[in-house]
Amino acid sequence: MTTIVEEELAYSSPAPFLAWTPAVAGALIGAAFSTVLIAFGTAIGLGVASAAPSWRDASVALWLLSGFYLILVALISFGLGGYVAGRIPSNRPTTDSGGIELRDGLHGLAAWALAVVLTVLISTLIANAAASRASSAQNMPSAMAAEPLLSYELDRLFRPARRNPNAETGMERAETGRILLTSSSHSGVAAEDRTYLVQLVNGIAGLAGPDAERRVDNVIAASKTAIARSRRSAIIAAFSVAASILLGAVVAWLAACEGGRHRDGAAPEWLATRSLAPGRPSVR
Repeated sequence: MTTIVEEELAYSSPAPFLAWTPAVAGALIGAAFSTVLIAFGTAIGLGVASAAPSWRDASVALWLLSGFYLILVALISFGLGGYVAGRIPSNRPTTDSGGIELRDGLHGLAAWALAVVLTVLISTLIANAAASRASSAQNMPSAMAAEPLLSYELDRLFRPARRNPNAETGMERAETGRILLTSSSHSGVAAEDRTYLVQLVNGIAGLAGPDAERRVDNVIAASKTAIARSRRSAIIAAFSVAASILLGAVVAWLAACEGGRHRDGAAPEWLATRSLAPGRPSVR
């Protein structure tokens, strides 16, 4: 007589290839470290951009130095975040060394992506708060696109010969700022706009015709120079941001792979700890 024994097999769902706990932890650490370093750089005058009118007059060397500092911040912060993402153990067993490196690298890349999003959100909130405080303090319309880039030129343009404390020129400054922004175009400020500015200066500053025209021409030329300098600064800032983000992705991947090696017992002597996964091979 034959006895058939039915064996019940238990199936468990495989662990996900990408664990979000290491990625989120690395992203938070990287974003926090990046915020601290950027704040420190801004405090010592290495901010990659500034709302102050004096920033446009900064030398090219300062722009480049600020850009290099931003790249250095990205390398350090994203590298640290990627290392943490790779160093934290995950629950997926893998015996293939290539699979281990791929998984650790993806954890570092996920930490980099989350850190970039967090850093952009934090920077946007800080910038909006600063712009709101500046607008409230100066009692100016929020739609003044020329402020604070051309604030000094607007002050020069409407500076009266005799001070009138009750004069309110907020709307005129906003309109004039939009006109002066066209000075950087190929055609420059239109003739009718120049005539209108002369009339505004004549009525607000109380200058005669020739003096008002001379002041308008000087301010238009100064505005064109200020916009050109600000444009060069924006190009350097954009290139620095893009380079730092791309290099940060590479560093996060490599740092995560290195963190995975240290996690699996291949750490150097000064960082050697008890292996968290002794059954897994180390990747060299």
